[in-house]
Amino acid sequence: MVVIPAADTNLAAEPSSPAQIRALIIDRQPLFLAALARLLKGPPLYATVLTEHRSDVGVETARSFPIDVVFCELHAEPLSAIDVARTLAQDGSRLPVIVLGDEADGGQLVAALATDAAGLFTKNANLDEFIVGVRAVVAGHRAVASGLVGRLLERLNEPVRDDRGRLAHHLSPTELEILAMVGEAKSITAIAASRGISHKTVRNHLARIYRKLELHGRTEAVLWATRMGLSRT
Repeated sequence: MVVIPAADTNLAAEPSSPAQIRALIIDRQPLFLAALARLLKGPPLYATVLTEHRSDVGVETARSFPIDVVFCELHAEPLSAIDVARTLAQDGSRLPVIVLGDEADGGQLVAALATDAAGLFTKNANLDEFIVGVRAVVAGHRAVASGLVGRLLERLNEPVRDDRGRLAHHLSPTELEILAMVGEAKSITAIAASRGISHKTVRNHLARIYRKLELHGRTEAVLWATRMGLSRT
């Protein structure tokens, strides 16, 4: 699994979480919904769980009750999980949405990296990895299941054929150093402190890096830096 730290916090080895997670599950399949609810209610999370079959009702539930995390199936109806995440984000809510899909949905889950989704998992994900991912998401980070990382690297494979040339010719030395720190899961705060620059300046550098390398955000940048051997971790 890949855990991408929140922009302004450092990633702890074991992400913290509330004493009791308050979760909302949105899924059309009663058996899966009941199974996931039972899993979340048990150890080690001991979550309080609400469930909904319809995503539009789920959005209203998320707006009406204190919720720490939403689990939503990719093909929820009438709003897809991506639309649920987008709608809650547009409300100004920082409520994270973990998107769950079937094995056949891998491509769509990878594409969802460019959306407001905070977590991406297939429904057959490894249990221990899933629990760690939930804790990371509740702590404010972003989690991508290991089974999806390979698909993401495949998507990045085409542009990386001339990566080293592009890195040498298109990124400045400062941008290369910042990309390396991103690959080491350093937060914007840590990067700014290390280089003696403002958070805004770091974000401006990151925006140029993403544009030059045609990346879709921090998740792809972390993987890119690691694959290019820029990070030391």
